[in-house]
Amino acid sequence: MNKSLSRQLNALGAIAVSLVLAFAFYSQFVAGELPCPLCLLQRVGFVAVMFGLLCNVVYGPRTSHYGIMLFGALFGAAVALRQVSLHVIPGTPFYGDPFLSFHFYTWAFITFAVIILGTAVMLSFSSQYKEVKHQTLGEMPLLSKLAVGIVLLVTLMNVLSTFAECGPFECPADPVQYWLFS
Repeated sequence: MNKSLSRQLNALGAIAVSLVLAFAFYSQFVAGELPCPLCLLQRVGFVAVMFGLLCNVVYGPRTSHYGIMLFGALFGAAVALRQVSLHVIPGTPFYGDPFLSFHFYTWAFITFAVIILGTAVMLSFSSQYKEVKHQTLGEMPLLSKLAVGIVLLVTLMNVLSTFAECGPFECPADPVQYWLFS
């Protein structure tokens, strides 16, 4: 696999993870389902994965960038699994509405597992690490520029919506309103 293809695959991955977070925003703002603290931590895991992907796009593929992705995905998977385990006990209420028969935290765990698998596959192509150099925004192909812009926008939206929900305080366990607008 050459380094250009690797960068493009990482750009596609960054856009795909951004779409996952965009769907979470849709649920948050259109359906009115405020994310719980564990949901917010899963978003942190997705942002860490996007950061690793963007590092591969901008600076070229490196094992350390894939390591960032793995740490983010493992963290997110652990948080998602914790949330799944809280709701498997009979009689325990679920959090949020299901999507295609699963709740978002279950989908998050599945997505993190797929990210871990995909990262392991990408790590195995050693030819992508040869002669890696930094790309400025002007040198990047359109797909890479699009990935950088979308990831930065989605990350900023996460920071702002989390502040609006929790403010400078600990987030409520079962949020019902935004701190900023109460």
